[in-house]
Amino acid sequence: MTKPRLWITRRLSDATLERAARDYDVVINHEDTPGSADELVTASAEFDAIIPCHSEHFTAEVAAKLDPRLRIIANHSVGVDHCDLPSLKERGIVVTNTPDVLSDATAELAMLLMLGAARHAVAGDRIVRSGQWDFWSPSFMVGKQVTGARLGIVGMGRVGQAFATKARGFDMEIHYFNRSELPEVQAKGAIYHSTVESLLEVADFLSLHCPATPVTTNLMNAERLALLPKGAVMVNSARGALVDESALLHALKQGDLAAAGLDCFQIEPGGNPEFAAHDNIFMLPHIGSATTRTRDAMGFRALDNLDAFFAGETPKDQL
Repeated sequence: MTKPRLWITRRLSDATLERAARDYDVVINHEDTPGSADELVTASAEFDAIIPCHSEHFTAEVAAKLDPRLRIIANHSVGVDHCDLPSLKERGIVVTNTPDVLSDATAELAMLLMLGAARHAVAGDRIVRSGQWDFWSPSFMVGKQVTGARLGIVGMGRVGQAFATKARGFDMEIHYFNRSELPEVQAKGAIYHSTVESLLEVADFLSLHCPATPVTTNLMNAERLALLPKGAVMVNSARGALVDESALLHALKQGDLAAAGLDCFQIEPGGNPEFAAHDNIFMLPHIGSATTRTRDAMGFRALDNLDAFFAGETPKDQL
């Protein structure tokens, strides 16, 4: 029996590539560069399936040009804002993602961002690393304490709940906004807010965990940032589109926000060069799910979806 032909657009984990080579006629982009629109269109005539990352953009324009041979796009990501789902559905192409398996790794990184931003990690590292640490004072690098503070979570899905679990270890009082209120077995005492605005008013720390959609683009604009208590810390480990970066920078310069922890930006790769001059912005290069265990799990989840599809079943994570 002929194996389905599969294109893997990026250099996934060794375990994932080994399994893919066993079960599929696979071509791997070992150069590990993002697939362009033209490459996606060309590949659609040569492959039955593609495993892309969020670096490959299946826009409406790309979807309209895809060859009928391509039957499934099994994303190696939980977010699918790089895919025009209605256009792909119209072409009869199945789209899947990899939920569940990256929640803990992303929540860990959000905690790192929150702690690093609150306790001056950027300035502290720079001072020690450059040999400038030649003094001490009780007023030196005094930060914002996490323990016992009020935490606001926007988006109480899998990652938001995983982050809340970790935050409870710091005795934080957890508040959340979600499209709907969670049952208590999931909320575990977290306080529900029916609007983002009411959540922001009580959030000493704010962490964003919602997807990027037309509704949530620039969710944190100047008006909403102004609702946070003075000296609050904001964390974004979800999507860069959620934050108006100019408004964020203004709030930090004015001292309305104490600090920010960011793992994602409006422009990726690269980030926002204006942020680099500010020690109270703790930044990482979109590595929320970058652990060995999670990368293996994401790759295997994508392959599980492919296996189900080519066995004539509905993939578990079909969107």
